[in-house]
Amino acid sequence: MYLAGFVLGWLGVRYRAKLPGSPVALARAEDLVFYVALGVIVGGRLGSMLFYDLSRLIAEPASLFRVWEGGMSFHGGLIGVLVAMLLFARRIDQPFFAVADFVAPWVPVGLGLGRIGNFINGELWGKATSPDAPWAVMVEGIPRHPSQLYEAFLEGVVLFVALFLFSAKPRPTMAVSGVFLTLYGVFRIAVEFVRLPDDHIGYLALGWLTLGQALSAPMVIAGVALLYLAYRRRPAEPATA
Repeated sequence: MYLAGFVLGWLGVRYRAKLPGSPVALARAEDLVFYVALGVIVGGRLGSMLFYDLSRLIAEPASLFRVWEGGMSFHGGLIGVLVAMLLFARRIDQPFFAVADFVAPWVPVGLGLGRIGNFINGELWGKATSPDAPWAVMVEGIPRHPSQLYEAFLEGVVLFVALFLFSAKPRPTMAVSGVFLTLYGVFRIAVEFVRLPDDHIGYLALGWLTLGQALSAPMVIAGVALLYLAYRRRPAEPATA
């Protein structure tokens, strides 16, 4: 799923790079995908260990490199990608948010595929639901919400369509990134209400607040702030999709 996401992202980046006003030249498309892939893998693994398995990381530092045992975090991957895009933007002498807005519409492709991978792996299941519910999936004899598919639809399909259509018209710099952060944060927080938290973490507070929600709330705040700043300063940038 990671490989499929990178390949489709590469095709999307090449498509966008051919459009007028693109901040990334077509010849740099492969470099950008390499930077993003590195940020996803390194950031995702570090984030998983730091956010969800810190005690193990402290006890067994070598566990950081045992990627075959699983453990990738979206929020860690996001931080990794942001760092990678910052380095790439400096390399091609472009503003950071010009590159971030350029990449954002293609990130949901990888997110959606990743969630399908979670479903295939039988991990990150949702809470128990009615056995008569049309969405119920039997897991070891228990009908559960297929929360991975909910996220694949919202974080993958819906978010991709929203960003692609939004970026099809001229938008101020930071606006596309703001929409991405806002919508992802809202979708993730919503699905977490029917998704089981990690066994070794559980709920953080109130009997329902999860770590995923706590990490996603700042994304919503940052996204709204970027949209405010983007439309406050104007003017619009050339369309890139």
